[in-house]
Amino acid sequence: MNVHAAVAPLKAEAEFAIDQDWAGYSADDHRVWSTLYQRQCALLTPRACDAFLRGLGALDLNSGGIPDFAAINPRLESLTGWRVVAVPGLIPDEAFFDLLAHRRFPAARFIRDPQALDYLSEPDIFHDVFGHVPMLTDPVFADYMQAYGKGGLRALGVDHLHHLARLYWYTVEFGLMRTEAGLKIYGAGVASSAAETVFALEDPSPNRLVFDVLRVMRTRYRIDDFQQTYFVIPSLEALLEATLQDFAPVYAALEAAPDLAPEAVTPGDEVLTLGTQAYASASPHPLGEGDPEGVEGAAAP
Repeated sequence: MNVHAAVAPLKAEAEFAIDQDWAGYSADDHRVWSTLYQRQCALLTPRACDAFLRGLGALDLNSGGIPDFAAINPRLESLTGWRVVAVPGLIPDEAFFDLLAHRRFPAARFIRDPQALDYLSEPDIFHDVFGHVPMLTDPVFADYMQAYGKGGLRALGVDHLHHLARLYWYTVEFGLMRTEAGLKIYGAGVASSAAETVFALEDPSPNRLVFDVLRVMRTRYRIDDFQQTYFVIPSLEALLEATLQDFAPVYAALEAAPDLAPEAVTPGDEVLTLGTQAYASASPHPLGEGDPEGVEGAAAP
């Protein structure tokens, strides 16, 4: 694949991309970014996977507060052919998949208020850019994200978007990786959250299960609180290989396979950590899930 080849303009980008208006950010906006950036870097240095940390270094995301897409896109594009495009908010499924399929990552341009550093109901620029974009500098993960977008476009007419959303949720947003140095974070929902960075790796409450495509796509998830289960990949290469397949047989198998609760552990699971579920039992928040548009519309606390 020639990732550096020019990509023709696409309908979704023409319809939904907006100007980032970097000059419009206030000094307070830039301070919020810097506060979040410094806090997360301190937490992630021993906890994030190498690909994420390399991406942070390659993109220099804290050279002047909130990153200017015009500055980071040439660096990102030279590495993997991806670009970040500003969008006004949640966008339709087809547009979201179309952007990913053409190596465009849609990002919000607003940043959270200083009084809401730890939780927001929809993803802001810190979640989207700090959480997601460093991984897009890795060629294998970059290919995975494009494959996901192409798969989403194919899935639009087969009534399995909720299953595909679960794959995104448990990998791109809340995925963990097993390495020689122990479990590491690669999912953006974890990497952009101070509390979940620690919870996902160190708390005894959640299950940590070995990744399996069918198992993941059967599993419901939480959109409003810490996850009850995290799925662990052995490598980015294994993740890409597992998902570069014809999903028609997977969808057929899902037709006959009941959904699983977020906390479920089944006899066929390879269990790395059997969680106590103590946190979830004490949490008053309901469970829920959405489609891939909703996946991008929920941020971790």
